[in-house]
Amino acid sequence: MNATARKRIWGWFFFDWASQPYNTLLITFIFAPYMKELMGDGSAAQAAWGFGIAAAGIVIALLAPLLGAMADISGNRMRWIWGFSAMYVVGSAALWYAQPADFDLYRTLFFFAIGMIGMEFATIFTNSMLPDLGTREEIGRLSGNGWAFGYVGGLLALVIMLVFFAEGAETGRTFVGLDPAFGLDPATREGTRFVGPLTAIWYAVFMVPFFLWVRDPKPHKGPAGAVGRAMRELGRTLRSLPGRPSLFAYLGSSMFYRDALNGMYTFGGIYAAGMLDWSVVDTGIFGILAIIAGALFAWLGGMADTRFGPKPVIATCILILTAVALGVVLVSRERVFGIAVAPDSSLPDVAFYLLGALIGAAGGALQSASRTMMVRQSDPEKMTEAFGLYALAGKATSFIAPLSIGIVTALTGSQPLGVTPLIALFLIGLFLLRWVKAEGDPHSWAERSSPSSF
Repeated sequence: MNATARKRIWGWFFFDWASQPYNTLLITFIFAPYMKELMGDGSAAQAAWGFGIAAAGIVIALLAPLLGAMADISGNRMRWIWGFSAMYVVGSAALWYAQPADFDLYRTLFFFAIGMIGMEFATIFTNSMLPDLGTREEIGRLSGNGWAFGYVGGLLALVIMLVFFAEGAETGRTFVGLDPAFGLDPATREGTRFVGPLTAIWYAVFMVPFFLWVRDPKPHKGPAGAVGRAMRELGRTLRSLPGRPSLFAYLGSSMFYRDALNGMYTFGGIYAAGMLDWSVVDTGIFGILAIIAGALFAWLGGMADTRFGPKPVIATCILILTAVALGVVLVSRERVFGIAVAPDSSLPDVAFYLLGALIGAAGGALQSASRTMMVRQSDPEKMTEAFGLYALAGKATSFIAPLSIGIVTALTGSQPLGVTPLIALFLIGLFLLRWVKAEGDPHSWAERSSPSSF
């Protein structure tokens, strides 16, 4: 493989590295628990978080397929990535203003949603570049390596945040005993609030290799009437789905199991903060274990994908995550898997750390294999539209997990009962997977000739 092709692959990997902190720092391990601290009540925070993320998911679901179709017709995916990157940076940076003395829940959720929408839409276009990086046999390994590289980036960002910035509410110091860096004021939680600007700066810096090294294979100028044509093409694609049963079943399956997985990521931190009374720092340590497991098993999952194909990897991961979802419900300060424990017992913490590691491991392999499976199910000539549909499948019901968790939590006042919908979503996804063909529906595949040594 020549140097240009190798740099292009590494540039593509850097998108995962640059964008992962939005998930790691904001959605799960730092900002979500901080929201719980600001709101005080774990159930109220979990419900609000669910409603806010559901609103962003609805926007993504409505626009993702159309944007993908427009990109395939109008060309130049890089312009779209630039625009959505700007949303990512603005949305995450604005979370700095979520200060204790002037906390505005609606403003905070608005900017969080802006950044999340930017991240998700940019991911549609970068995912659609995967089949251009290698042959059909190589893309599973490339996808796994990309996810693993992204997890390492998220891990490093989390460690930086915990060591130098995120202060404990009571101590005003980071978990290694330092004052927040740059003279940030712990009294107004400036160290923890810096998670927003740090996420924005991280993305801006590490997207540089992507923009320098990645190019569209055949960028072209969009024709007149591209929007109308994209809508017609999208309509034809949607109408054709019943005639492509494997693709149709996979979109349905992934719709549910990815929604459940995202629900785990979204509510893992805020759940632990409410149920186990963990601080932001405690949740961050939990995140480190989960991310290390995620990076390792995304890499191992990529190799398993290459050997066995993505379908067995997906099915195995769903089974593991279903068991974990049930296990999470059975862990509290009073009981662990139905066994009563002393108030000062560390067993609930240990159990949740282990469950977090399993979530990271199975989740990392699942996301990597899912991306590969979508490539196998797709028409090579409409890859961005396909990943727009994939985003639709991920977001058309993406409001179900957070909304159902928000509703059940609000009605019952119970965090454990609030997360039980995840179990049903995983099982529905596993059931629909039985109709998915490993090689997809019969369609032409343009073989790529860019052998990789990764």
